[in-house]
Amino acid sequence: QVQLVESGGGLVQAGDSLRLSCAASGRTFSNIAAGWFRQAPGKEREFVAVINWGGFVTTYANSVKGRFIISRDNAKNTVYLQMNSLKPEDTAVYYCAAGSTLEPDRKRYDYWGQGTQVTVSS
Repeated sequence: QVQLVESGGGLVQAGDSLRLSCAASGRTFSNIAAGWFRQAPGKEREFVAVINWGGFVTTYANSVKGRFIISRDNAKNTVYLQMNSLKPEDTAVYYCAAGSTLEPDRKRYDYWGQGTQVTVSS
């Protein structure tokens, strides 16, 4: 089992930056991939980014490519999502996920955090 706890969400203005953190505990986290998803009110949970176990392979959704950066520090069992040039449409609950996949399909992930709210005002 892997337990995931997100932090770093908040209320920011358009154009600002924010960094989310996801702290993992339990099973060896450094052996599995980790990703971020988000869910806006009334919408399905969507893929944001994923990083492989070693941190050298990343994939991003087109909507965040060039603005968001996913990274991980296996010594700290933590995954990060640096979000730059935030837009109102980035407003959502952001979830950390982990599993043995780099696919953007949320059904392929085994472990989930509780989420952290990010609100971007215009």
